[in-house]
Amino acid sequence: MNNTGMISLAIAFANFIFSIKGFKDRAFFDKYAFRVERILLFKEYRRLVTSGFLHVNWQHLIFNMLSLLAFSWLLEADLGAGAFLLIYFGSLIGGDLLSLFIHRHTGDYSSVGASGAICGVIFACIALFPGMEVSFFGLLAMPGWLYGILYTGYAIYGITSRHDNIGHDAHLGGALVGMGLAAIIAPQAMLANLATCITIMVPCIFFMYIIISKPHVLLVDNFFHKQHGDIDDRYVFERANRQKELDAILEKIHQKGINSLSKAEREKLERYSQQIN
Repeated sequence: MNNTGMISLAIAFANFIFSIKGFKDRAFFDKYAFRVERILLFKEYRRLVTSGFLHVNWQHLIFNMLSLLAFSWLLEADLGAGAFLLIYFGSLIGGDLLSLFIHRHTGDYSSVGASGAICGVIFACIALFPGMEVSFFGLLAMPGWLYGILYTGYAIYGITSRHDNIGHDAHLGGALVGMGLAAIIAPQAMLANLATCITIMVPCIFFMYIIISKPHVLLVDNFFHKQHGDIDDRYVFERANRQKELDAILEKIHQKGINSLSKAEREKLERYSQQIN
């Protein structure tokens, strides 16, 4: 009996079960979503994985699962279940780690979704089968290598301009990890499609360097934010003050240990913890 695709179906089923639970139970959703402060401050590293099984609504869930099943069959059949799982979860965690790094100073940043893992699966397919056709609802089709180049450029623009609420950073991180793992697992494919992989990965690696060495480049304004920025100015100001206060407490813990905190600082830390639970 051919079991190809069973792992993909199991992952999709798990996404539906946990996402539906999250739709109905806000406490459950908050407990397992990707939240910067819960990961960095309270060491809840499980969120790097559990957030990938939650979605914000039915549209988000269905689109992601259709995208997963459209590409996973080919990858699972070619590499096997074990390699497929490595790429899926490696891309999920890799995408969240990039997002965690980019938003490390934004304590209230949160996100959910399997998009990072699915981008890893898609880009692993592109690395192995660059000539494969990628279509969008049957209306627009293009070779995989072209989709990879266009997507990379769009993700980089999305991170810097922040013109929407899409987690481009997790998508880009997942895509890079997926392509890299596919190249390690099937080096012969990497050599055969070396030009394609380099064309996609070089701008991504360069962008990673920019993030690390010149993070201020991320603060790119755009027309949308100029048009709507005044609405949230007070909220942004208050949030920045809270974050600055929290950063000072965390730095003190880092330098001198948690026992060095005063009673007032402990109360502030506890109050902040309760606010994000």
